[in-house]
Amino acid sequence: MPTRTKFVFLMHPHEFKHAKAATGRLTHLCLADSEIHMGTGFDEHEAVQRLINDPANYPVLLYPTRDSRDLSKGEFTATDLGRRRLVVFLLDATWRLARHLWRDSPSLQRLPRIMFSNAQPSRYVIKRQPEPGCLSTLEATHELLLALERCGLDQYPDPAQLLSLFQRMQEVQIKFAAESARLGIRRHVLRESRPRSQVQIRVRPKRNRIFGAGTGHASEVPDRPVGPQQAGAE
Repeated sequence: MPTRTKFVFLMHPHEFKHAKAATGRLTHLCLADSEIHMGTGFDEHEAVQRLINDPANYPVLLYPTRDSRDLSKGEFTATDLGRRRLVVFLLDATWRLARHLWRDSPSLQRLPRIMFSNAQPSRYVIKRQPEPGCLSTLEATHELLLALERCGLDQYPDPAQLLSLFQRMQEVQIKFAAESARLGIRRHVLRESRPRSQVQIRVRPKRNRIFGAGTGHASEVPDRPVGPQQAGAE
């Protein structure tokens, strides 16, 4: 999906190693102009600092505070950008870990902050959010794109695209969970049934399970809260 805005997902290592339904990665794969970087602090991260310090960019952080500018209220418009490109950083972590990313990255704290309001309730049926207004990273990006379009900062011609993939991802997770429960199979049991040398496992890449085999993407990077009605905590 092409966008005027560049999206940068800052992923905590916990999401990369342990999250089974990391919607930050899925969102990155959907957006042509996006990057995803992993770390616990980004002040020394060369790619992140390059984006922040590029004079052609207008970097902002999606993070709701008293000083955040609410896109839904028209508090940030195209005239604020001048001729610079809008670069939005999103923290991709659990709510607790997102606070650590914020605390350990003073350069992110110094960025202008944006937010949106009056978002739809989370559609995350396979994971309970800590508060009613909390959103997954994918949902936060969807709501942000809607707000950017209303402000004249971007275009979002197919709002159903992200949400339909989000639904398909959850359906796959629910199907696998139901099948495992029906068979009574656990991963550690399978590993113990035969010596490792005799076990042959073929695993389809996660992107193929979601998008289908043969799907490519131009911006693959191997390397993801904001608050109620904003955030991308998984």
